[in-house]
Amino acid sequence: MTQAAKSVAIGMNSGAEKSAAPELCWFEEVCKEDVALVGGKCSSLGELINAGVRVPPGFALTTHGYARFMRDAGVSGEIPGMLEGRSHDDLEQLEAASKAIREMIEEHSFAWELEDAVAEYYRKLSVRCMVPAVPVAVRSSATAEDLPGASFAGQQDTYLWIRGVDDLLLHARRCISSLFTARAIAYRIRMGFPHEDVALSVGFQKMANSYTAGVMFTMNPANGDRSVIAIDSNFGFGESVVSGEVTPDHFVVNKVALDILERTICSKEITYTVDAKTQKSVKIETPYERQNVQSLIDEEIIELARMGKAIEKHYGRPMDIEWAVDKDLPAGGNIFILQARPETVWSAKREADAAAAPKATSAMDYILSSLLTGKKVS
Repeated sequence: MTQAAKSVAIGMNSGAEKSAAPELCWFEEVCKEDVALVGGKCSSLGELINAGVRVPPGFALTTHGYARFMRDAGVSGEIPGMLEGRSHDDLEQLEAASKAIREMIEEHSFAWELEDAVAEYYRKLSVRCMVPAVPVAVRSSATAEDLPGASFAGQQDTYLWIRGVDDLLLHARRCISSLFTARAIAYRIRMGFPHEDVALSVGFQKMANSYTAGVMFTMNPANGDRSVIAIDSNFGFGESVVSGEVTPDHFVVNKVALDILERTICSKEITYTVDAKTQKSVKIETPYERQNVQSLIDEEIIELARMGKAIEKHYGRPMDIEWAVDKDLPAGGNIFILQARPETVWSAKREADAAAAPKATSAMDYILSSLLTGKKVS
């Protein structure tokens, strides 16, 4: 059990010691078992750091910090009544309820001692990174992400290249309020998931000043082939790839030999980057001469595939990974993993196929059932 998790256990076991439950923690203080404390995203980042994967450092506002803020804002007690009886397909009512809830959340400030604690963590992070007011990504990390039978991942907001304590706190509130978008509310109603059972952590992660970024699956997401790794990339931050605003370059790598099997270079018209004057993340038109240029060199593709294999081995299952190549650092140490979560679509399909397959009672039954379900028999 991690130190942060021990503190949670202490808080749960003793009402007098409840204050011992941490409201902030460093990523490296948590692991994949700490989803209840820091959500799926932040617990995964802590797990990767402790496994030796190259991950930008950061810290998290825990679910205890979230719960305290919601109590202070007076929102916790009102939300059930505001959403009671709502239907997942009544978009007009859901939008109205969402707007009211989000305004309540975003207009309320954090308690001053929690603001001071965030400021101190941010100061220490800036010192660690040797960058004054280090730019961070402010990421939502929900406790219900990637649950069996449902995937809540991607329903909450992420904000890029945020600098300064005031902006961190503002965007943390926006992350919290994104737990109550009309889309997120409708999904929970449709899945029969109680709104009060979803909690949120907010991660503050050092930004990689991305030359190139994107996503990687340690399988082929088109057909479920686990013998390959699929990589999508574009210039700038990975937001253009994750959001689907651009058709990215696509590479397929043999997982054993690390040979590049497929290479599709697309016209990439949109790039997310930082504006040097405003120090904000902006969407720009990619210069015409770069739109059809391969966004990753072959050495980076192979290194990414190698990292993907290591992450899949650590988790023991196919993974969905976000990554970036930092242009401020030299080659060989400039590829970072920004997020990793279990792949859900094909994994769920395999589990369903396995459950539907007839149970083998003999060696011949096993061979026949394997042939019928299209499995390789070795």
